[in-house]
Amino acid sequence: MNTKPFTTGLSENAVMITRVADRQWHALDDDLVVGRGHAEHRPDGRLFVSIDAWHDATFDRLAEAMLAQLPAPLHTVVDEADVELTAGWRRAGFTIRRREWEYVVPTDPRVTGLEAALPPAGVTIVPAGQADESLLRAVDRAIRDEVEASVGWQSMPAEVIPRPEGDTIVDPSKYAVAAAPDRYLGLIRVVPVNRPRIGLVAVRAGEQRRGIARALLAHTLGTLHRSGFAAAWTEVHESNQAATALFEGIGARPMSSNLELVR
Repeated sequence: MNTKPFTTGLSENAVMITRVADRQWHALDDDLVVGRGHAEHRPDGRLFVSIDAWHDATFDRLAEAMLAQLPAPLHTVVDEADVELTAGWRRAGFTIRRREWEYVVPTDPRVTGLEAALPPAGVTIVPAGQADESLLRAVDRAIRDEVEASVGWQSMPAEVIPRPEGDTIVDPSKYAVAAAPDRYLGLIRVVPVNRPRIGLVAVRAGEQRRGIARALLAHTLGTLHRSGFAAAWTEVHESNQAATALFEGIGARPMSSNLELVR
């Protein structure tokens, strides 16, 4: 652990930046913590940083110290409405890499229009918690390989669920799947945090445009509605026209946007 203070000012009262733990920094002003910095690896291997500071000068000093000790590339995510925070990262040399819209998704089938959204012939929806784990992992791996070979997995919504190294399915009980007799064709993951979050809806490339994604959404949103949830939420990359059309077509409304910045 590096506990040597890092100071960027000549004044005896300069804010001191100290690395207090692995990938954690504090900004100290006469032993008062006036800012914190943190870095963590996301499941896809990218290194994300965050800073919480009272003043711009403190933010800049924390950023300078952290960037001097962390390997590039570095990423961060900010609410696009937070102009000051975005400006701070821009001063530190970060540029906008992507914009992600956060949608509120209604669950009532009378609103979504999904009452009659049935899977195609030969395909059944297996509810969350009932999927065969080996087939689930197989379809997850196949879809990830297909995405990586085309637009790249990093174009998908930023994933923040902790998982063991190399494991992309942490909790199989969170997934419902679309099943053919011999394999799974698509999946949907819902994580109930403060409100249900649809973290992933994906269908194998050769099975798309058959209504499987709509059937997965119809099943999942209907289940949430019967459980008393009026809405769920999800994130969609602004360039993902298919996902945008899918969610807006069932009445989902964009409520805010996040920016991913990279240096």
